[in-house]
Amino acid sequence: MQEYNPLFDLDVQWWLALDEDERIAAVLDYHEKAGIEPPDENMHALLHAVVENQVAVGGAAPTESVLHRLVEEKLDRHDAVHAIASVLANYIYGALSNNDAAVSNEDYYAALEKLTAETWLRGEYSKD
Repeated sequence: MQEYNPLFDLDVQWWLALDEDERIAAVLDYHEKAGIEPPDENMHALLHAVVENQVAVGGAAPTESVLHRLVEEKLDRHDAVHAIASVLANYIYGALSNNDAAVSNEDYYAALEKLTAETWLRGEYSKD
């Protein structure tokens, strides 16, 4: 049976064949086996799954190209997923806390394009 490992490129066919609950369970399983205990493991796994979904389906979102660029900038793939997820989490939080209908995919995509390994490591990954 195949397992999720964020350190390696995603097997897109395998990932997309899973339902959403199975994807989240695969992320949780990886972190448990790796001994990684995030503060909110369910939210952490959900954000991992959303980023990996964006990578898997491609489309308008620049997620895959940003992920590859962050790896080229010397983040490991797992940290690159976290960096992208941090931008995503900020957008979700902003939209929910402000009922901000003005938050758009284009704003999110622009923030992803601005994201670098350096800004992630400095903690500068908000939508501002």
